Amino acid sequence: MKYLGFIFVFLLTIAIGYLGSIPLGPAPPIVPLLDPNHGFWQQTKSEDELAEEEVSLENLLNPVKVSYDENLIPHVFAKNEEDLYRVQGYVTAQHRLWQMEFQTMAAAGRISEIVGPIALELDRMTRRKGLGYGAELGLKFLEENDQETLRFLEAYADGVNQYIDQLTEARVPVEYKILNYRPEHWSAYKSILLLKYMSDMLVGDKDLEFSNLRKILGEELLNKLFPDFPLDNDPIIEAEHVWDFQPIPISKPDSINFPNDELVIDPLPQPEEGTGSNNWAVSGSKTKNGYPILANDPHLSLNLPSLWFSMQLSTPEYSVKGATLPGALGVISGFNENIAWGVTNATKDARDWYKITFRDKSRSTYRYGDEWRKTEFRVEEIKVKGEKTYLDTVVYTHYGPVVYDRTFRGERQDANFALKWTVHEGSNEQRTFLMLNRSKNHEDYNAALDNFTAPAQNFAFASKSGDVAMRVQGKFALKWPEQGKFFMDGADPRMEWQQYIPNDQNPSTLNPERGFVSSANQHPVAQSYPYYVFDNSYEHYRNRRLNNRLREMNNITVEDMKALQFDDYYLHAAEALPVMVSLLGEPSGLSEKASQFLKEVKGWDLYADPNQKGPTIFYLWWNETYNQIWSDLSNLNVSVVRPNNYQTTLLMKTEPESTVFDLKNTPTKEVAKDHVKKGFELMVSKLESWVNEEGDYSWANYKKTTIQHLVPQFTAFSVVNVYTGGGRGMLNATSERHGASWRMVVELGDEIKAFGIYPGGQSGNPGSKFYSNFIPKWANGEYLDFGLRNENQESTLLFETTFTPVK
Repeated sequence: MKYLGFIFVFLLTIAIGYLGSIPLGPAPPIVPLLDPNHGFWQQTKSEDELAEEEVSLENLLNPVKVSYDENLIPHVFAKNEEDLYRVQGYVTAQHRLWQMEFQTMAAAGRISEIVGPIALELDRMTRRKGLGYGAELGLKFLEENDQETLRFLEAYADGVNQYIDQLTEARVPVEYKILNYRPEHWSAYKSILLLKYMSDMLVGDKDLEFSNLRKILGEELLNKLFPDFPLDNDPIIEAEHVWDFQPIPISKPDSINFPNDELVIDPLPQPEEGTGSNNWAVSGSKTKNGYPILANDPHLSLNLPSLWFSMQLSTPEYSVKGATLPGALGVISGFNENIAWGVTNATKDARDWYKITFRDKSRSTYRYGDEWRKTEFRVEEIKVKGEKTYLDTVVYTHYGPVVYDRTFRGERQDANFALKWTVHEGSNEQRTFLMLNRSKNHEDYNAALDNFTAPAQNFAFASKSGDVAMRVQGKFALKWPEQGKFFMDGADPRMEWQQYIPNDQNPSTLNPERGFVSSANQHPVAQSYPYYVFDNSYEHYRNRRLNNRLREMNNITVEDMKALQFDDYYLHAAEALPVMVSLLGEPSGLSEKASQFLKEVKGWDLYADPNQKGPTIFYLWWNETYNQIWSDLSNLNVSVVRPNNYQTTLLMKTEPESTVFDLKNTPTKEVAKDHVKKGFELMVSKLESWVNEEGDYSWANYKKTTIQHLVPQFTAFSVVNVYTGGGRGMLNATSERHGASWRMVVELGDEIKAFGIYPGGQSGNPGSKFYSNFIPKWANGEYLDFGLRNENQESTLLFETTFTPVK
């Protein structure tokens, strides 16, 4: 039925595509696509039906066995690491080739090659941000500093390419057939580029928006609405932590002047607000069995094929298992016989913008202090399907590429802004994960993290020996207060990054007295940390819910940790709803529906379970109220950021009569209760319309969680209306299109017990029974048994393949 539905959708898509409204570019030849021997019908066979007992690989030193369990999770047993990564590349390509190539083409700014001119602006933006440039520097760094990692990357690429070279037309993934192109060879560069792409996905900045707000609001009101630290700061590193190092002195230069332009520029895309990730580790002193337990659930876009691919990688020296990233070596979040680790985004401001003053229209030189420095020009050749190649000239300064200029998102000729970003510096993030995969203790973990530059991550750690730790790791510029918060003047050397915070002075903790470590994208530190810390998107709810629960809990079990990952207590509602109900008062003349909605939300238990109606009512009421409060900011003709939910709730509670609630262009003076009442009216109207059109307004039906194919138009390959709870700002942060992309819980006892799940399946083939089979378990908060497997284990074995050297 899936493919019957797809045929209709696909043919309709082609017809519409000719009218120019669907970004598929020139339509593929239909006859080959429908060929029963070579077309997409061949994708209806599952992997166990196509399994081979033996595969010969060139350049292999010894035989390698791959055992697939009942969930299609491969367990690779190799005699050495070079063979291990060569087979990892081959096996990953077997199941995720189209995905890994599509993502790296996106990272390279090459989507126009596939879909035509509709993606040209996206490709230009990607190239101008310098992801390819950063990957080139990363490859050069490996060539000069780490031949071993480069050799492993090349072995991985060789495995991928040997799979591609034996691929028949019948077995080419269906997406290639629909989009009418074919796979190209992999390389070490592409693996490095993929990690740069992950950095781009996870980093954000609001320098443009804060620059505009500074001019519009003034310093005093800006600081009131956007304080550096919230009132209820519950940071990643425990607030009572004592910093035992001598900080590098730094102070804000006198008479510093930020550019004062009001900038009409379309900002770069930012990470989704209100989502994020969680990780924590509890000491054996707080667990029932006396063993440390580590949990990790990174929250990202919900896509098919899934972002992650589960694997076990074993050599005689170690066995590691967990979530791999198709296209990259090793395990990214996982465990081995001695340790476990997990990652969350550190939300540290790692990219800054500098206004560039060119000497003349040639843009060959720019002012820096009392001198004129030479620029470099990089011509990006962007191939466009069905059209001639587009040439985009990008100017590079010593800060980095000039992203905004007169040809791209700049409305004026003098709007030239260069991007300073650690991605543009040679680094070796791949080394971090290779070392973590074989780490045995806390010392090894720290040595691995010393190689990690970007994106800034919070690395949780636990070991069999009993240690639990957390480290906020990245390459962080040493900044004076407000440096990087606003657009800066590139002509003023005082605004330049001068040096970096040493790795051993990055925020970290080992075995804190409270008995646990945790992170949920909140502030990394309390105000006692001696260096300036700023980001625009710190979390204020998940972190407090998580830490409060961990403080309360004792005799913790693995089941307790699973339940905590799936916790959907709506802390924002718990704090905001009483304020809103109080400000609403006892309204008279309510309609029957309005009275019903108010009664339901008042009686709600504050958990966002899928069958609850309270979260739908609150979510709508809050959004309408919030939009009313900040409507003046929303109606500006320049890009700005609005105060977050936490600060807005605090103002409503503590200063309900404040002038911040007064709208400028109305004859009356508004206070908080006026916005709450108007928000309630709008909520009732919208929810009544929803009920008339949709009927059920329970939370799952309202938010309609969708796990979408990487090409959104391929709706037949997506899973829609997943019945699950959670939402933004909750530990189970499952919203409409974002959520836990991977859940893992590991107990580090004598025998390691591990459990994991993600919203998808191991296969990248939409016709396979392993494409989306994990989703029902994931939606219900269930897990797979994820323990380490030995080479000769026969239980739950699906099939085995032995890779042998070519004779």
